[in-house]
Amino acid sequence: MSGTELDTQFTEDVRNRLLQEGGALTDARIARAIQDTGRVLGAVGSIRAVQHIKAELTGLGPLEPLLPTEGLSDVYVNGHENVFVETLGGVTRVPSPFANEADVRALAVRLITAAGRRLDDANPCVDVQTATGLRVHAVIPPVSTSGTLLSIRFQAPQRLSLTDLVSSGSIHPFMADVLCTAISAGANLMISGATGSGKTTVLSALLSQCDPSERLVLIEDAAELNPEHPHVVGMQARHDNVEGSGAVDLAALVRQALRMRPDRLVVGECRGAEVRELLTALNTGHAGAGTVHANSAQAVPARLAALGSLAGMSRESVELQAASALDLIAHVSRGVDGRRLETLCTLELSGGQLITLAALSCDGGEPVKGPGWPRVAELLSRPAARASASDSAFVGAAHPQGAS
Repeated sequence: MSGTELDTQFTEDVRNRLLQEGGALTDARIARAIQDTGRVLGAVGSIRAVQHIKAELTGLGPLEPLLPTEGLSDVYVNGHENVFVETLGGVTRVPSPFANEADVRALAVRLITAAGRRLDDANPCVDVQTATGLRVHAVIPPVSTSGTLLSIRFQAPQRLSLTDLVSSGSIHPFMADVLCTAISAGANLMISGATGSGKTTVLSALLSQCDPSERLVLIEDAAELNPEHPHVVGMQARHDNVEGSGAVDLAALVRQALRMRPDRLVVGECRGAEVRELLTALNTGHAGAGTVHANSAQAVPARLAALGSLAGMSRESVELQAASALDLIAHVSRGVDGRRLETLCTLELSGGQLITLAALSCDGGEPVKGPGWPRVAELLSRPAARASASDSAFVGAAHPQGAS
């Protein structure tokens, strides 16, 4: 396996075998695929071959030197000449490590292959999560008009707690106190925000506040939630294989989760028909939470209606179910001063239309109560909330203006 020609042909042969099987890339699968090629490599040669193939299929190649960058969360490759990185300081352009378009495409194919998917002319747009935790999205020509497009999101190097988010200024102490107490009261919570605003981070931190006796069942398209909790069950959607079969979507996973006796059912991101199953579950005695993409808290009702339509639900049906199922909407935003939980809202039917009512709003100063505060205050007065309020890490924080 020392010759370049042999390496290229051998790697391509193994890659094709792995793609035909589908599934996550593991040492055992690679070794089996190598054996199936019929090549006689010996024990040492086989081990080296597995290491070589795995590096070829999962490594970041030319992008590896970027990994020591402090606070690196995303890398964007817009063709071989334009590479950008996103850190705590925002998005900046960096010198491109790619010599040509072929290098970018080869890296994209390797990363997608590592997750058991195929990137080619028949599948020009692919979104996957690799076994190493990378979230990779790739688009190739002719769908892309500027060469291969590659977006890579890295998992946070450490879990951020609610205390961390308060210390960094992302969440005001009183809002954190309210959310902790609401969680202990069994409130159903939906976190809204734009892409990259920190919805998953906030949800993970809040789930860590759940009672240790609770059984949390997490449903995600790509596993990103990582609450610090002793009883967590996670399930991840599966895309179809190269033959177009084997897919398991979020809606199916929610239905399966209901048979697992969850104390709290969590959908990491509502983006389609699974919103029907989640709202139904939250209306039938289950506690739960989720996130949804929305530009503002006021846009959440319209967003839920749009998602519900994908499941064949009428707007009226979605609004009735959402008003009954969801106790709180927490909206997070991302601006020049970083990520911040800016408002807590309640949902209410008014004149036959679902609207949000601001309960607490924070623009960087002290939280200000709004028309939705009485309903939140009622929620916080539930026996379960009162019993655990004394254990909250944030009890005694400054109260919002006008609130008792």
